[in-house]
Amino acid sequence: MRRKIIAANWKMNMTLNESDSYLDTFLLEVAEEKRVDIVLVPPFTTLARVSERLNKIQNVKLGAQNMHWEMGGAFTGEISAPMIRELFARYVIVGHSERRALFGETDEIVNRKARAAHEASLKPIVCIGETLAERDADKVEQVLETQLRGSLAGLDAKTLTDTVLAYEPVWAIGTGRTATPGQAQAAHAFIRKVLAEISDTATAEKVRIQYGGSVKPGNTAELMSQPDIDGALVGGASLVARDFAEIIKITAAL
Repeated sequence: MRRKIIAANWKMNMTLNESDSYLDTFLLEVAEEKRVDIVLVPPFTTLARVSERLNKIQNVKLGAQNMHWEMGGAFTGEISAPMIRELFARYVIVGHSERRALFGETDEIVNRKARAAHEASLKPIVCIGETLAERDADKVEQVLETQLRGSLAGLDAKTLTDTVLAYEPVWAIGTGRTATPGQAQAAHAFIRKVLAEISDTATAEKVRIQYGGSVKPGNTAELMSQPDIDGALVGGASLVARDFAEIIKITAAL
């Protein structure tokens, strides 16, 4: 059985003081929870502080929101995988829909980042998902397959197993709209089918696929109960410590 993974993407939120206050509450709430993998993904400015706070916490891991595919060089404003790894981060989000839409990241760029993450012993959380226009045009499967094959090109069975996928229906991110459990499950099942074609069935069954798109305590149980949904990449609800803790507790109890 695949172990559920719940990740908090704070996006461009949380100052140092705010992250300290958050952790004061959150770490008490989840101190004894070991049934699911928990990942906090703060902005770069708070990575070091959150890393220090998690130093003696075994059940909560650290992630970064983005990275460059090169290990170093003249890339002003960018962060490399070794820099992230030095802060004891275990995960990095690549290809988030906001990066794709607002910063022009292509499947090729996402692929280069995913490969670089693995080279630095980071586990990439590779995001894929369709827009509302693409869903309305009945292109969901076409979009997902193109993104999967492009973003995961060249990854072998081992690196695929160490990759987390996050299905984000773009129309459901930060909008309050959520894919129905049936819609989400259908997309996740299709993703696993394509993974089997890219690699093999055994590998596809091991890859964890998160759902991301207005996840909150009220819809967690129904979404996380679906057979191919292996966790959540949580945005807005993760900014409230007790709400994010509640999402984790609900998932762990299933």
